[in-house]
Amino acid sequence: MAAKKKSLDFEQALIELERVVSAMEAGNMPLEESLKAFEQGVRLTRECQQALLEAEQKVELLLSTNKGPETKPFSDSEAESA
Repeated sequence: MAAKKKSLDFEQALIELERVVSAMEAGNMPLEESLKAFEQGVRLTRECQQALLEAEQKVELLLSTNKGPETKPFSDSEAESA
């Protein structure tokens, strides 16, 4: 259940980040408000990156403890051949 809550937090942060970026791209904010929005965007980006890193580490751990398939970084050439 805790993993589900973390996933929702990531989704909410991503939605909020998209909202902030859209508002800034509109170009209607005064400078001070733009700076606050930028700071919020940086914070949300870091939260999302941290959540993704934690998810990646969990996957790596699960695969290593279950003696699953070996993982390797995804590359664009693999996507094109699929």
